[in-house]
Amino acid sequence: ILKMLKGYPIVALTGPRQSGKSTLLKHLLPGYQYISLEDPVIREFAVVDPYGFLDTYKSQIIIDEAQRVPQLFNYLQTRVDNSKKMGEYVLSGSQNFHLMESITQSLAGRVAILKLLPLGISELDTSDYLPFDWPSYIIKGSYPAIYDRNLDHTSYYVNYVDTYIKRDVSNLRNIHDASRFESFLLLCASRTGQLLNLHNLASECGISSPTAKSWLSILENSYIVYLLQPYFENFSKRIVKSPKLYFFDTGLASYLLQLRNREELENPVLRGTLFENLIVSEIMKRNYHQNQLKNFWFWRDSNGHEVDLLEKTADGFDVYEIKTTQTISYKLAKGMNYFDNITGGRVHSKTLIYGGDENQDRAHFKVRNWKSLE
Repeated sequence: ILKMLKGYPIVALTGPRQSGKSTLLKHLLPGYQYISLEDPVIREFAVVDPYGFLDTYKSQIIIDEAQRVPQLFNYLQTRVDNSKKMGEYVLSGSQNFHLMESITQSLAGRVAILKLLPLGISELDTSDYLPFDWPSYIIKGSYPAIYDRNLDHTSYYVNYVDTYIKRDVSNLRNIHDASRFESFLLLCASRTGQLLNLHNLASECGISSPTAKSWLSILENSYIVYLLQPYFENFSKRIVKSPKLYFFDTGLASYLLQLRNREELENPVLRGTLFENLIVSEIMKRNYHQNQLKNFWFWRDSNGHEVDLLEKTADGFDVYEIKTTQTISYKLAKGMNYFDNITGGRVHSKTLIYGGDENQDRAHFKVRNWKSLE
């Protein structure tokens, strides 16, 4: 954020509601004045008299929930074009669809866009908040308020879903039936870590496929779910081309699945998919928070050969296998080895991320425990 403020007149920070955007910005930028457009009086001021609003709150201000007044972005464009100063405004918002729509229409080229997701393993670990085992972490989730205010995670997610469904969704497009949308959200949770079949999802929810696609886009743009795309080249003709569905926060997915404590995470299929979800979401958090700008995929063919996660490098691949097991064996690397063979030895590194405690550097692959993601 500090680096971008030196090179852009505007920096936008987006992410899910309650991920800590306002807290971070206030802490990081004490010299900036904080203004929230959630306040109806301030919001009316910005709508009715944008010139007066920007004259009152001059440069170096944080405008929170900026997407609430999209017409303000045109006036911001004129201000920064005239002043040519860097770091004048910081915009924050939790409705990425509306925020990005306003930015692309009015502020393209003038704004740096960054993302803040809920807390990661390393943040919780160094702060002595990380639960002692991964099932507990999956159930509890990673939203800051749960840890900062020592909230019961179930009560937190009851309120989070209630607020999200009744408030945020009503401000987004194509939602006419909040109850059915909530059912859609529950069905998405039941498919976490699985290949997405949009037609089946729509059919089970009783909606059309175009509506399901629209609602899924809303969940993506609200940083609720994430679609991991398949990687494909001509080295294998019979490959899966459907994306896999993940939640950015496993605590929310667990709540929707009626899982309230680690003892309820007994089903081996659920354990596997939620652990995979946990690791994928943690890697995505690191990618966004460190601004690594990496692209990740998965790979699977019709014969069941699979790589859970892969990163494309300049001349090859780094691949990852994700398993809940606490027993390490060479057979766990068979998917990575198969992919290495069909790509002609283009895999540079193979990493097994597992539910145990040890880290090992074996001859043909690395082993990393769930707390030690690199």
